Amino acid sequence: MNYMLNKLVGRYKFESYEDFRENYKVTYNDDFNFGFDIVDEWAAYQPDKKALVWCNDHGEEHIFTFTDIKKYSNKMANYFKSIGLKKGDRVMLILKRRYEYWMTVTALHKMGVVVIPASFQLTKKDIVYRVNAIGVKMVICADDDYVISQIEESRPECPSIEYLAKIGKKLDGWIDYTEAYAGHSDVFERPTGEDAVSCNDLMLMYFTSGTTGMPKVVQHVQSYPLGHILTAKYWQQVKNNGLHLTVSDSGWAKFSWGKIYGQWICGSAIMGYDMDKFVSEKLLKVIEKYKVTTFCAPATMYRFMIKEDLSSFDLSSVKHFCMAGEPLNPSVMEEWRKISGKKIYEGFGQTETPVILANYQWSEPQPGSTGRPAASFNIKIINDEGKECEIGEEGEIVVIGAKENRPVGLTIGYYNDDAANERLWRDGNFHTGDNAWYDENGYVWFVGRNDDVIKCSGYRIGPFEVESALMTHPAVLECAITAADDPVRGQVVKATIVLTKQYTASEELKKELQNHVKKVTAPYKYPRIVEFVKELPKTTSGKIMRAQIRRNDANK
Repeated sequence: MNYMLNKLVGRYKFESYEDFRENYKVTYNDDFNFGFDIVDEWAAYQPDKKALVWCNDHGEEHIFTFTDIKKYSNKMANYFKSIGLKKGDRVMLILKRRYEYWMTVTALHKMGVVVIPASFQLTKKDIVYRVNAIGVKMVICADDDYVISQIEESRPECPSIEYLAKIGKKLDGWIDYTEAYAGHSDVFERPTGEDAVSCNDLMLMYFTSGTTGMPKVVQHVQSYPLGHILTAKYWQQVKNNGLHLTVSDSGWAKFSWGKIYGQWICGSAIMGYDMDKFVSEKLLKVIEKYKVTTFCAPATMYRFMIKEDLSSFDLSSVKHFCMAGEPLNPSVMEEWRKISGKKIYEGFGQTETPVILANYQWSEPQPGSTGRPAASFNIKIINDEGKECEIGEEGEIVVIGAKENRPVGLTIGYYNDDAANERLWRDGNFHTGDNAWYDENGYVWFVGRNDDVIKCSGYRIGPFEVESALMTHPAVLECAITAADDPVRGQVVKATIVLTKQYTASEELKKELQNHVKKVTAPYKYPRIVEFVKELPKTTSGKIMRAQIRRNDANK
């Protein structure tokens, strides 16, 4: 029996997908707090239970139990309290994959201080916008020269910042974070009275990387981690006392999806690999050395890993592979299955949600499909007229009735943005802005973001289907499909392609690839423009930035 799941879900084993949809339910108290009710509760129930296995590319390694996380987070909470931080204050964390991140967020959650995870790639402009948009009081960062320089340049324009703290070597004007919390007590009592933290109090704020305009601020409340039971238990299939590795930097919501909340609730330890940069061989060696039991990575990483000699790595410890962030081409899934003997289970969600569509254990994953709706999410595919789509008809993925009956784990909305919230909650439903279609078995097939869909001569073309066609050609390592303006057709399909080592860019290869797409999918979808590049622009979580490609094209 899983102690924590038994407390929160009661019945957590299901006989079928239909059983899961009908009978899954999370029960929690109004004062639910991840730090106290998950981390500290595991520490009390099983003091030596492993929580975090951490390593980096420089030979460092640390293993932390839930008792360790409890004590370190309590020291940090007492330090934060000593400098005057209180419930509702905002703290920005730019900690990459440092092990201190797990302890720090646990401390801040215990206090009800709002966490703003941020990418280490932010520029001065990005930092100034974020800090001033929500009134950040403190910034804590890793020992990174670029990050520190951008923060220092930003500070004169950020009057709300009172404290700057960093890990590593001492620096004038900065608090030595490790030294600051080290001397504090490792006992921290649950706040009461006006400091008490409710399950509906703000917990996390994520700045989204939208396709247009300034980033929106996604808000999550203290019950948010409970939504990721769906993510961890039923999609990632983590095991109690297992070791789960999701590849993500702490600045992205994928970290919340795969590297802390649902996994710890389900009793799985986290593999924290602090990589300098993604190298397939190094990642595969980590999986092999530490005997990772469940694994999740972006589609891009699977594309690169299948180019390695997988037979030279022992991946037998991994019982379940999954991916999200963007669709994975069926050809890559099939190649992975042939090489590794295991299938990849795709899932779908957003910064605003936990996993809401996924391939589950009760049926075979459908290559190319993002799966079926999660329990507690009433999902429909809605067309432009506001009606539910028929089988095979393309429309928007919408969570019905979510405004009034918000499923646990779903955002409460965007901060200080009425216009965005009106679009998000139209008719009381949650609008994802992503397009897909249902098949006759209830599986959802992803088409693309509304902004990514290409409208060419009256046709609507989803980028994923063209990318999938291109990926079946041996010359293509990875690719991105975007719309290019055309005076006659309005828009045409453009392919930006990274070639495998065996191929060289040429006009002949362009024609070969165009003809290949015409044979694999409907001919009108072929890319009329083909550009060969050395690499595609990506976020640090590995997601291809199609909007950046469109902006680059517009500036040419």
